[in-house]
Amino acid sequence: MFDTSMQSSLPAVTDGSDSHQSAAGEDERATANQQETSTPPAAGLQPTSHTTPSTSASHQLCDALNDLVLRNISTPTPAAAAALFSGLKSPCYYHQRFDDAVDIEKVLEEIRNDEYMSHSRLVQTATGVREVSRQLQRRPIRRAVRNVMIVTKARDNQLVFLTKELTQWLLATPRYGSEVGVNVYVDAKLRDSKRFGAANLVAADPRFESMLRYWTPDLCWTQPEKFDLVITLGGDGTVLFTSWLFQRIVPPVLSFSLGSLGFLTTFEFERFRHHLDRIMGNEGMRVNLRMRFTCTVYRDGTTPGEQPEEGEQFEVLNELVIDRGPSPYVSNLELYGDDELLTVVQADGCIFSTPTGSTAYSLSAGGSLVHPDIPAILLTPICPHTLSFRPMVLSDTMLLRVSIPRNSRATAYCAFDGKGRVELKPGDRVIITASQYPFPTVTRTDTEWFNSVSRTLRWNTRAATQKGFDTDAEESTGGLACKDEVDWDIDTDSGYYASEEGSVSASPLRRQMSYLGM
Repeated sequence: MFDTSMQSSLPAVTDGSDSHQSAAGEDERATANQQETSTPPAAGLQPTSHTTPSTSASHQLCDALNDLVLRNISTPTPAAAAALFSGLKSPCYYHQRFDDAVDIEKVLEEIRNDEYMSHSRLVQTATGVREVSRQLQRRPIRRAVRNVMIVTKARDNQLVFLTKELTQWLLATPRYGSEVGVNVYVDAKLRDSKRFGAANLVAADPRFESMLRYWTPDLCWTQPEKFDLVITLGGDGTVLFTSWLFQRIVPPVLSFSLGSLGFLTTFEFERFRHHLDRIMGNEGMRVNLRMRFTCTVYRDGTTPGEQPEEGEQFEVLNELVIDRGPSPYVSNLELYGDDELLTVVQADGCIFSTPTGSTAYSLSAGGSLVHPDIPAILLTPICPHTLSFRPMVLSDTMLLRVSIPRNSRATAYCAFDGKGRVELKPGDRVIITASQYPFPTVTRTDTEWFNSVSRTLRWNTRAATQKGFDTDAEESTGGLACKDEVDWDIDTDSGYYASEEGSVSASPLRRQMSYLGM
């Protein structure tokens, strides 16, 4: 997404208008992209133990700005500057595959030749970075979608038939100058499914045999760049499962509402042809980069003074929950923010939620609703022992650490998006940071989050709206009442005005006010 002067230090972006490639060619391209993604940043920009992974390229840029302020004692050489700016690359799939959407040449030009940066100038540059981040989500992406992955909700045979219908349409509908459609990846468990009927789909056209493919969790882990679009058929749980499949870079995800709730599923399956024609056509797609957490478990050393050993690590889209599990004792958790002790949590547990997860467990525990565009970490206690321990919204730049004291009476348990439940023993800890691999979701409108909250939670919805004063008059006269004619049997509120026409006594309210000398 950077200007042409730094293209030599950035991975090459393939043109989405290329024709179909063979399976071997796609594997080679995916392998090359994977190697480029894993390229380490430049020297001097490696994250330290106090550095929080960023959720977007803006945080990578801010890290580079801080490094420039600390190291710009003298004007850097062109080679050193090139090495510095090469560290501004974002590992996000969205930025690497759609880096032609926004050009931030102006932002980089402001800081390229500065020997030092004042506070006002730094604020101005940070504002420009935030504006670039907004533009990334506002501008539609027009690229050829040649490989589509379909994730079907488990234990719902009816959705298998819908998967077959969608697959058949994607394979047969001509795209991008070809007589056939695009490559479709379905769950490998449908390979021998009679309801799906893969043999019948392939028999319709011999070319479909090489276009109908199957995905596995290992393929999602090793070659996520292979997919240009992921379609989910199910509810919010299916979207969370998709986030679980892609633990690093994530392709854009389009979710059809076929489940119980619909916070993350805003597209109707009945109109899937219309939606996909629009997204895969000239109109393109708009993507919302939803924040995720990188949660890392560290095990306490067996000997005193030994460094903690890194254990499990997960990317979560909704929340990390730490609770007391089957223990009868209240959880005793030490919460640190940027290595500073914030508080000791004495409760049944606590929830660390993303803005996307603010409508899930955090909301049930009393947390606030937070718009997904706001980068923040929500801290929500579960049945705290003190009434003053209220939910909080923290900065996404904080590095949070939850430690189990060595003198704790019992262990604790943590769950990542409701999966991968892990026991935390005394001395263990969990590091929570904003992930550098966000979850891109295809959006319909700018107000779809408010629409989903209103639809699913009945947010700010009354049984009936307050009637206007003239409603009953028009209904009683059959709508024939004249606008200039107002004939009310009870024309005033007797609580404030005089109770009767021509009465010398004041209203009850004014009488009480006169007693009080008001």
